[in-house]
Amino acid sequence: MQRIDSHPMTFVDLIRHGMPVGGRRYRGHIDDPLSDDGWQQMWHAVGDQRPWDAIVTSPLRRCADFAYALGEQCGCPVEIDEGITEISFGDWEGRHVQEILDEDPGQVERYWQDPVANTPPGGESLSDFRDRCVAAWQAVADRHRGGHVLVVAHGGLIRTLMTHVLEMPLSAVLRLEVPNAGLTRVRLQDDINGNPAPSLVFHARERLE
Repeated sequence: MQRIDSHPMTFVDLIRHGMPVGGRRYRGHIDDPLSDDGWQQMWHAVGDQRPWDAIVTSPLRRCADFAYALGEQCGCPVEIDEGITEISFGDWEGRHVQEILDEDPGQVERYWQDPVANTPPGGESLSDFRDRCVAAWQAVADRHRGGHVLVVAHGGLIRTLMTHVLEMPLSAVLRLEVPNAGLTRVRLQDDINGNPAPSLVFHARERLE
């Protein structure tokens, strides 16, 4: 894969939301806001750095509330993108992992081993979610070509996009750690055929330096 140095580089930073009210659980489309600790995690992660031309956010409050606060502080326009909403966990939404393990440990183990083949009951399939994420990713990259954009999103979306960027099998998605307020940066530059070629600059960083 050969890049052309004269073509503009696009940088996309992705940050997972901080800890929401209610702690760790399968949250999916449940619209809990950030907890006080979650707000502190997010402000710590971005630090004093403000390199972005624009901010794109999931519509869910645990992402959008911080995106708008940061946008106001740094003077960046904020865009809501429905395509980067978290995956739906169906019947698991709002439940702690231990609850589901106590009820049906085999179901959870099968999901952890192969989330492509074992969608939670009533949930969104990982393959459909991947298609939605990649389409949103490509649209963001096109809109902000040559710029530096921050995407405020969810752990599931960031993991899934990393399997796409790194050409990993989708079944390995849960092997990628994405902590609350963890930062990932991807650089895009056209290859010799004019297609955007991604490079992972860093992943799961706690703070921009």
